[in-house]
Order: sequence, then C-alpha cells, then structure tokens
Amino acid sequence: MTSRRFTHLTSGFSKKAENHAHAVSLTFFVYNFCTPHGTLTKARGGIKTTPAMAAGITHKPWTMEDLLALIDPDRKLG
Repeated sequence: MTSRRFTHLTSGFSKKAENHAHAVSLTFFVYNFCTPHGTLTKARGGIKTTPAMAAGITHKPWTMEDLLALIDPDRKLG
C-alpha cells in the first residue's frame, strides 16, 4: 500500500495533519473494502473477497459510489 502523501517529493504532500489523516483514511478504506485480495479470493473458491468481507463486515466489494452514498445519501449517482 503506497501513498505519496508520506513523502515531500511531490505537490501531493500533506501540509496539514488533518488533510493527511483524511488521505490515509481513504487509502485504508479502499484497501479494506474495495480491493479484492488474491489470497482471500483463493480461500473462498474464486469469489473476489476483500478483507472487510473476510471479517464479515460487508457482503460485497464496495465501490466509490457506495462510499459517496454514505456521505451524501441524496446525491444522484450515474
């Protein structure tokens, strides 16, 4: 898992601790809820599985639209 927010070599470097915390939270969300992992997928017989699914927190890989719907339920998607 990489995030250019940790290095000062780009303009994406977090200048405020609050912005850095938000960026890291989003990175962890995508890693755990959106990205299927090969080892977990193999263990479940080929069903694409995220760490959150393996832990029983959710039943499907999430999309960014799912996250946006939580933040703003009235937002029209698509």
